[in-house]
Amino acid sequence: MATLRKFIIERDIPAVGSLEREQLRGAAAQSNGVLRQLGPDIQWVESYVAADKTFCVYLAKDEDIIKETSSPQSASSLLSYGGFYESRP
Repeated sequence: MATLRKFIIERDIPAVGSLEREQLRGAAAQSNGVLRQLGPDIQWVESYVAADKTFCVYLAKDEDIIKETSSPQSASSLLSYGGFYESRP
């Protein structure tokens, strides 16, 4: 398995901070389904929810697999929700 690098994905989602816990769990379940399909080259670490944004931390082999989490088949889109950043020590 390739060495995994840390990435942070920022998504603009209006009023996400006011969603109920069950709604957030549902979104997380969809995201986990996408990750299962992508295999061991990407792992979710943690997420943070603000008023109108989420910040999700992933370990991944490269930017390409991070971009795959926002494919048309998934629930989110980097193009409409923001960008990703590589976290370096």
